[in-house]
Amino acid sequence: MPDYAHPILTCEEAQAFEKELLHGDGAEWTAMNRAGRSVGRSVLADYRELGHLPPHCSILVLIGKGHNGGDALLAADEICRANPDAEVAVLPMQPVEQCRTLTRRAFDGLQRKAKVQLINLARAQNGRFDICLDGLLGMNFRPPVREPARKIIDAVNDNPGIRFRAAVDIPSGLGDSAFRADFTYATGIAKTPIFHDEHTQHVGRIRYLDIGFFDSSYDGPQSFNEAIMTSKMLGSLSKLRPANSDKRTFGHLFVLSGSRSMPGALLMGVKAALRSGVGLLTAFAPESVAAQFAAIVPEVMWVPWPETPDGGLALEGRHLLLERLDRADALLAGSGVGKEPETLELIRECVSSLPLPVVLDADTLTPQIAAAAAGRPSDAGSVITTPHHGEFKRMAKQDSTVYDSEALRQFCLEHNIVTALKGPITRVSNGKQIINATFGGPVLARGGSGDILAGMVGSLLAQSPTDAFEATCRAVCWHGLAANRLAQQQGAQAVTTTDLLEHLAPVLRGE
Repeated sequence: MPDYAHPILTCEEAQAFEKELLHGDGAEWTAMNRAGRSVGRSVLADYRELGHLPPHCSILVLIGKGHNGGDALLAADEICRANPDAEVAVLPMQPVEQCRTLTRRAFDGLQRKAKVQLINLARAQNGRFDICLDGLLGMNFRPPVREPARKIIDAVNDNPGIRFRAAVDIPSGLGDSAFRADFTYATGIAKTPIFHDEHTQHVGRIRYLDIGFFDSSYDGPQSFNEAIMTSKMLGSLSKLRPANSDKRTFGHLFVLSGSRSMPGALLMGVKAALRSGVGLLTAFAPESVAAQFAAIVPEVMWVPWPETPDGGLALEGRHLLLERLDRADALLAGSGVGKEPETLELIRECVSSLPLPVVLDADTLTPQIAAAAAGRPSDAGSVITTPHHGEFKRMAKQDSTVYDSEALRQFCLEHNIVTALKGPITRVSNGKQIINATFGGPVLARGGSGDILAGMVGSLLAQSPTDAFEATCRAVCWHGLAANRLAQQQGAQAVTTTDLLEHLAPVLRGE
């Protein structure tokens, strides 16, 4: 498994691995501190999507007797470090003195440094809290939820006065009467239950917190056979560029996209490709918009393309691409081209005959064009597709309304395609492996975010034409982390899609 991805394990596999890794209270306490404090820092970052956390913020902590309760208490402690006037209300499932040793230690440490009050169920149900940290039940939970945990979960779920809800590792009661989280912070090991579609309403957004469990390779069982992406994926983009490089060093991307009725998709893809570091970019644009776009983005070589009567890209323009083909390292096609048969036939012919890697987006994601990809010569270069779930159903002729890992694998293998299946969790697959990217969020649920991703994939593919899978993963990671930063800086409501571009550079620079 690549070092930028970590295995997703069942709860039983995770429990066995932790037992193998952590020997004695000292190792467990160190891991608990890493986990809990990572949760606290991540909560502080994600809360910024709502605005500033008030100085006198109120934190509700739900604890059981196990280590999840200790993680939640240490998360509260970390939040209080940044907000010394915070008040912490702790609702234990049983008396604190009955908790495990390290959970009691975390509670005692929090009491010494913060304003802590033990509260009852009524206060948890009716009080107002800025943050709620769920540490009731851990990965050892097996349904059904029993009292008093059920009463606590129901009471907190019914409380409209809680602004931000965070689950530590796994929402308590998942699979039955579960805590409803805005974010689930998977600490150390990402566990399979939080990736099941039927649990999405309780899991919320997933944040994977790497605390070093996979610093060495993992050789244990992995029945889920999928991995989770980490930000290490961007490591190569954060390095200095070679001193002896020039514009040809970083690839030449051709873009064949847009139409008279949807020119913005082309423009967003082009801008995203430029911001992603490609050295040269030639855009074949509908002739009605090419001159205007050349004034807006002068860094691009704009080639006017003949249009159909309805404003699509016409077949008669093929010679414009073919006579320049020896300059290209990759082709991006599809964003905003529309559904005209002539334009789709143009794209199908390009996929079938052009000897260079191709990225396909939007309306080009059809069974016919996928079949053309499957029939390409082995030395023609990789094909990457970037569908959302509805587009994947159409392209792969699938009836399922939920994510189907085997359908994704089979499609990629049969068509020799790399697919980035976009969604709340974006899955990147080449048929042999599936890597889950949990970066991003609802801030991306607006028109144009897919066009920007496609431009980034095209740019990174042109820079490394033989590494289609890694180029796709890298683009998905970068796009998602920029979305995280956008939401944390400006919120998810009052932004535009192209605002995302301003956050690409700060993500690489760790700002």
